[in-house]
Amino acid sequence: MAIETPKVLDCSVTECSYNTNKACHAIAITVGDSTCAMCDTYYKSSQKGGAMEITGSVGACKEDDCKFNKSLECAASGIHVANHMGHADCSTYSRR
Repeated sequence: MAIETPKVLDCSVTECSYNTNKACHAIAITVGDSTCAMCDTYYKSSQKGGAMEITGSVGACKEDDCKFNKSLECAASGIHVANHMGHADCSTYSRR
């Protein structure tokens, strides 16, 4: 059975090593496990990472109170990532 993971539709956190032209190229990101819906995969470095031929997707969501969280997986059709107080957040997050 093939499983579709939600894509990172856009990411405005351009200083992230996985970001090229506002597109995420991490194979999968993890969201959550902090005081906000933070992208745990965010990494600031001069080295670029990820796979340029793919669009990043959500591998796991640890935001228990998000309406899109189903068994620690994201059930949104896609997500947006944006800068929030100096770090990357899932701006698609919505409290149940």
